[in-house]
Amino acid sequence: MALTGNPRSPLAQAADVHLDVSIRAEACPLGLAPTASTTAALAMGDALSMELLERRGFTVEDFAVLHPGGRLGKKLLRVEDLMHTGDEVPRVGPATRMKDVLFEMTRKRLGLTTVTEEDGTLLGMISDGDLRRQMERHGYSLLDRTAAECMTRSPTLIGRRELATRALDLLETRKITSLLVTDGQGRIEGVLHLHDLWKTEMI
Repeated sequence: MALTGNPRSPLAQAADVHLDVSIRAEACPLGLAPTASTTAALAMGDALSMELLERRGFTVEDFAVLHPGGRLGKKLLRVEDLMHTGDEVPRVGPATRMKDVLFEMTRKRLGLTTVTEEDGTLLGMISDGDLRRQMERHGYSLLDRTAAECMTRSPTLIGRRELATRALDLLETRKITSLLVTDGQGRIEGVLHLHDLWKTEMI
């Protein structure tokens, strides 16, 4: 295939498919430097690329796999590339007293803790905001309550294979600072904080 401004040129005649990108005149005042002609060829190339992308069903996920580096690649990172895992994840049991919940939240420094069963099954979450609301309601007697009594039972969740851009959209839409990452069986796998996305220069 050839893109030329002259359908009668040797290149156009030799091509199996020829696309005419001829122009009336170059933008160069001297009529010498290729200006409008290069732009016309670029626009046609872009149009062909986008049509091919649609016909082949090329997705954002495909782009992430094939273009993992650079600034653009940062926007195609997945949740699992950024989330906190293992011992970095704050965890308490449903019967944990709130004074010990406070200790775990302070130690892990993510502004929350997960509430889980021993096998990692997620029951809920306690955030800094939850603490403030519970303190206003119960005062210092809060410290004697349990995590199960104070937790949010339906926190916002996301899967580890979701794109970081999707996570950012959720955080902004829900006006929250963290997402809990769970597997298909409801077990906690990690925590993604808004600060983790700041580091990628996505924001």
